[in-house]
Amino acid sequence: MDGDRTARAMARIEAALARIEAGTQRSNGLADGAELAHLQARHDRLRAVVQDSLSQLDQLIESAEG
Repeated sequence: MDGDRTARAMARIEAALARIEAGTQRSNGLADGAELAHLQARHDRLRAVVQDSLSQLDQLIESAEG
């Protein structure tokens, strides 16, 4: 019985390692320069939109407190 639990635990560990390895291989594929530049540009656009939205929200709050 203890051997079955050990075997199941080892199988779960091996499956987890396989998922980690697969994830590592996928993330290495994204590391090319063009993809990183695209992600950086997208991040910069999203940051600008969020900053604009927060500025508008601040203005609405100030006018409501008025």
